[in-house]
Amino acid sequence: MQDRIRELMESQHMNQQLFANATGISAASLSSIFKGRTKPTLNHVEAIKNTFPNINLNWLMFGSGSMFNSPEQSSQSSTPDTDEQEAPIIEPTIDFGGEDLPSSESTYNASNMRGVQSTPKKVNNTVVKIIDKPQRKVSSIQVIYDDNTIEIFVPKK
Repeated sequence: MQDRIRELMESQHMNQQLFANATGISAASLSSIFKGRTKPTLNHVEAIKNTFPNINLNWLMFGSGSMFNSPEQSSQSSTPDTDEQEAPIIEPTIDFGGEDLPSSESTYNASNMRGVQSTPKKVNNTVVKIIDKPQRKVSSIQVIYDDNTIEIFVPKK
């Protein structure tokens, strides 16, 4: 399934970060899926379906049929489409602080999109106090070996 998610992402001309933002899947979770550390969950499938409403779930989950349902097929039934056809390009609209990506009028429903919320950046003001302390000197260095012997080194004065 990770290969089909990557194929969908590439068919939409999206990089991993854009796909994560568009679907609401965390970038770390998507990275773990692509690296094979974790398997996609039902929540991931649901997020993809919400973002790309005409995705063929049989193709996404099992690899059967074409990537996208035809318009008449999605309104009639959920059987997989066996005819190979070129997948339509769906460009979701994502809020990037006022700059929107273009959306396809015929194939994308913008109400299903979860946009990126811009949040104010939190600035941490760290105060460092310099305290005058006398200079320290090394009094000894102890080395403990794996055979439980100890060597102590003392600098010359």
